[in-house]
Amino acid sequence: MLVLTRKQNEGILIGNDIVVTVISIDGDKIRLGIDAPKHIRVIREELLKEIGQENMMAAHSEYRPINQKKKNPDKAP
Repeated sequence: MLVLTRKQNEGILIGNDIVVTVISIDGDKIRLGIDAPKHIRVIREELLKEIGQENMMAAHSEYRPINQKKKNPDKAP
């Protein structure tokens, strides 16, 4: 991992067309500005992990269509 030190309003360039700028620093929080082409997906890492876990749970769950009525085992058809 490359580790860089930046101050507020300083940035880094990734490749030829992605710029990450330090917008503000407040305690242990840093606000970043990211300029990237629209085809580049930018997503928070923790959100990506959460989506992955939800997809795994959905893949292992039982399929039941929403409009399917529950059958009452006590009631004769």
